[in-house]
Amino acid sequence: MTESEMKKKIPEFANEAEERLFWQKNDSSDYLDWSDAEEAVFSKLKPTTRTISIRLPESMIEDLKLLANKRDVPYQSLLKIFLSERIDSELRY
Repeated sequence: MTESEMKKKIPEFANEAEERLFWQKNDSSDYLDWSDAEEAVFSKLKPTTRTISIRLPESMIEDLKLLANKRDVPYQSLLKIFLSERIDSELRY
């Protein structure tokens, strides 16, 4: 019996949340033969987002809007760029 024939069968899932929980608790190599895997690029995928509420001083929002206007981007997008850059910077240290 080959190794791929000995792999466990992936169960049926009722929904994405159930599947996500399953893969968090189980090693995929018990179910899949990764030796045949090929690298793939999914360039058009967007990360899952979640809406949050954050209180900022009005002056900060106005300054952000001014900066965003100079760059011709929405201010909320500029805020995400600033946060992303700072998080990347902090994680490097």
